[in-house]
Amino acid sequence: MPNTSAWSSLVDELGAFVMSGCCAGCDALGTLLCEECGRALVARPVLRETPKGLPVVAALAYEGVAARCIRRLKEDGETLLARPLGSALSAAIAQTVTGDAPAPLLVPVPTGRAAFRRRGYRVPELLIRRAGFQTSRVLLNVRATADQRGLGIEERGRNVTGSMRGRHARDAEEALLIDDVVTTGATLDEAARALTAAGFRVCGAVTLAATPRHSRFPGNAS
Repeated sequence: MPNTSAWSSLVDELGAFVMSGCCAGCDALGTLLCEECGRALVARPVLRETPKGLPVVAALAYEGVAARCIRRLKEDGETLLARPLGSALSAAIAQTVTGDAPAPLLVPVPTGRAAFRRRGYRVPELLIRRAGFQTSRVLLNVRATADQRGLGIEERGRNVTGSMRGRHARDAEEALLIDDVVTTGATLDEAARALTAAGFRVCGAVTLAATPRHSRFPGNAS
């Protein structure tokens, strides 16, 4: 009987060679992700807290190999990287969703229209699927926002305030927010506000990575 996992890995490797021809983490030729860079994507969850106190679990630090791979996924169309990155996200979700209680809905932070047109896919939703979970698209963008890059914490908060709306919840469903990268946490706070206004109970957030450069954004190693 054929080894399905081995065939899947082979297909991924062949696709990676055709699409990029080099490791996303270190530029080694002939592979999507070399063994050493693959180890750098093993989840090492850290705890964060947004400005409004929402707990966040981030699977990786947004630096080095992880940052390069995430940029390749988001900006260069390297969707095959969603599989190893999704594995890291899955570990962080598993750390958050524990016990016998019903699992919360995994709600992706919505992708802006311009970003979706440019990429052709929604990064948080793709990561959730590759992590092996179902996605619940109950958050909507209701207005455009400026690029968050280069903005400070207070500016980011003002930029996204009122930019999202949640679909009405059924029986106060519990929701866990999912995003690719958290910087200051302003976007997650706005997403939590919109979900709460729609009747959801937001239990926290999980992100693939967290940027380390904002010292005012508190965090502790888990």
